[in-house]
Amino acid sequence: MAPIPQSEVSDAFPEVQQDIARLAASPEIRSGYNWFRGQEPQLAHWQLEMARIAAPPFGEAARGAWLAERFQELGLDDVHTDDVGNIFGVHPGFGRRYVALSAHIDTVFPAGTPLNVRQQGTRLYGPGVSDNGAGVTAMLAIAAVLRAVRIRHALPLVFIGNVGEEGEGDLRGMRHIFSAPRWKDSIAHILVLDGAGSDTIVAEALGSRRFEVIVRGPGGHSWSDFGTPNPIVVLSRAIHAFAETQVPATPKTTFNIGVIRGGTSVNSIPESASMRVDIRSTSTSEMERVERALRAALDRAIEDETRAAETRSSSRRPFGVTCEFVVIGNRPAGELESNARMLHVIRAVDAQLGNVAQVQRASTDANIPLSLGHEAIAIGGGGSGGGAHTLQEWFDCSGRELGLKRILLTLLALAGVAG
Repeated sequence: MAPIPQSEVSDAFPEVQQDIARLAASPEIRSGYNWFRGQEPQLAHWQLEMARIAAPPFGEAARGAWLAERFQELGLDDVHTDDVGNIFGVHPGFGRRYVALSAHIDTVFPAGTPLNVRQQGTRLYGPGVSDNGAGVTAMLAIAAVLRAVRIRHALPLVFIGNVGEEGEGDLRGMRHIFSAPRWKDSIAHILVLDGAGSDTIVAEALGSRRFEVIVRGPGGHSWSDFGTPNPIVVLSRAIHAFAETQVPATPKTTFNIGVIRGGTSVNSIPESASMRVDIRSTSTSEMERVERALRAALDRAIEDETRAAETRSSSRRPFGVTCEFVVIGNRPAGELESNARMLHVIRAVDAQLGNVAQVQRASTDANIPLSLGHEAIAIGGGGSGGGAHTLQEWFDCSGRELGLKRILLTLLALAGVAG
């Protein structure tokens, strides 16, 4: 979706644009802008300090404890950690519902990954320094400026450092939040901070389903047991058939076989072989159709290889080929309605700041609330970054101030500024 010019934003929802203009002109917000300008050394310090704490999938506890300490230092109320490791802190308001600001604290890097985190000029380097060091740092900056400038807002704000966004974490932190009685119906809007940048608005949740497919057989010696069904051959037959599956350009739908494992030696018929498959779409029904095609390809492959084995082998023993599907990821699809207040607000904020941003689809923590019908978007924490999910990851602090202004205005416009 193309960016919307400021004139069209004003025509589409003038009241929201006027509210943002008044908010941006207030003395408190101006003071907040000045605070951002002078705090970059502190922000970079937080970002580097956090990135030096390992947070592998399902191992985020140490980083969570660090974040809870920062929340307490910044004067947030009710700082606590839930059963799965999400960290919460509340900035009080005057209503019963909340506006949430979240950033995931986990990384893709396994335990033991060298964390060579460092700063050179305006650039920070190291695994996870941008994804999601930039998002968590921006969240801390907003909590800090609210304390420093003392801006009053109507709805209370809940700050959340959530776990389990990356990879096989499968959004477990956000799933838990939106199943918890305290939060699932009390969060009116959630603004997700993920990575760097100020040029995107993720309002369309890219769904994904991930499977580990395991084929098992009796195995045997390549000479004496020749003809026994080979799980690797079964997978090969299935992949060949599945690769012919047709997918639409709209809604865009994709599939990928990313990992294949199996076998013990060149002269052994393997007892098992496995592959990992990723299916993505903005349409749940399309993901289900592609999954059915995958399962059908495996069924046919087992039948074909079993039939071929019967003609190759003189053995009378039962072959017993089986196939197991293990779900290793299931991210729901969803989309923010075009007339949602949250989308109007972020577009009006961008127009106010002269910022050009495009609505995009991606797989983020926003998938969960969007799939449940809640208003949610994901944006960056400002600055710029690159090399995500690699040891060469980097973040440039230049331009962070724009991202922070964008987050502050959006959050306060959603919460309502108290008189």
